[in-house]
Amino acid sequence: MTFLELLKPQAVKVVAAASSKKRLMHDIAELAESAYELSAPRVVEGLMERESLGPTGVGHGVALPHSRLSGLDEVRGVFILLEKPVDFESVDRQPVDIALALFAPEDAGVEHLKALALVSRTLRDPALCTKLRANPDPATLYAILTEDRSSQAA
Repeated sequence: MTFLELLKPQAVKVVAAASSKKRLMHDIAELAESAYELSAPRVVEGLMERESLGPTGVGHGVALPHSRLSGLDEVRGVFILLEKPVDFESVDRQPVDIALALFAPEDAGVEHLKALALVSRTLRDPALCTKLRANPDPATLYAILTEDRSSQAA
């Protein structure tokens, strides 16, 4: 699985500010609706239901909210860069400015886990996150996220 399979260019956005974690979830849902024709209310409900199990803020300003949704046939993602970080109840208590949300079919097993592992591993790279934060343009962010990293390991 690659970011090219997870993300469409239309699923990457820069948001000036979200007033709260819940507002960020609504921004994610609106982006998922416009990029993938998912129901925004269902997306918010799924994300908030997952958050109730424990926060998906993984630390270092990164959040990986995710949800399983009926009617979806493959794992999809949306990426939001916040110009002003928001409190996300993250494990390290740091506010979040990078959010990559994943949506998987209800019956997705291994594919959902592979996507979560890919996103988690990729966004754990401090150099990559610095690069993302320095480029507040959706097209540039998409290019950074989808570039082939396998050739960079030397």
